[in-house]
Amino acid sequence: MSLLAILTTALSSGVLFAWSCSVIPGLRQLPDDAYIQAIQSMNRAIQNPVFFSCFFGAVIFLGITCYLQYQQGLSPRFWLILAAAAIYLVGVTGITIFGNIPLNEALDKFQVSSSSIEQIAKQKLQFESAWMRLHTIRTIAGIVSVVLLLFAFIKKTAGD
Repeated sequence: MSLLAILTTALSSGVLFAWSCSVIPGLRQLPDDAYIQAIQSMNRAIQNPVFFSCFFGAVIFLGITCYLQYQQGLSPRFWLILAAAAIYLVGVTGITIFGNIPLNEALDKFQVSSSSIEQIAKQKLQFESAWMRLHTIRTIAGIVSVVLLLFAFIKKTAGD
């Protein structure tokens, strides 16, 4: 079960990291209208069973792994897994659900074709600054969760 927790957490965090270091820099090179349309398209496309199975699977597998480890006692491994689960739940899932998704939904309603150049530029600026601030937090949280899980796994293989 811990391997599934590590795998799904790492895959989800990897998606976030990839957006930070490749997708967003690439999108920033586009004109404002194309940027908004591309973000709108990608935000619709990412809502698929493969992504959801990793993103929400991490929450499930982290919870199960944490519970199973708790059953073995309050060891340092348990605290590492609990910390990883809490950070992922709040810092990745929570920020995504309560921060990035509302921004995505608001942007999805924005009609590029009927907006002026000024309105498009304003919309991009408002969206991008808020979204990137939240995205940076959730990316760091995802990476920290993976590192904590790896430490817990290494601690297990080293025999505590």
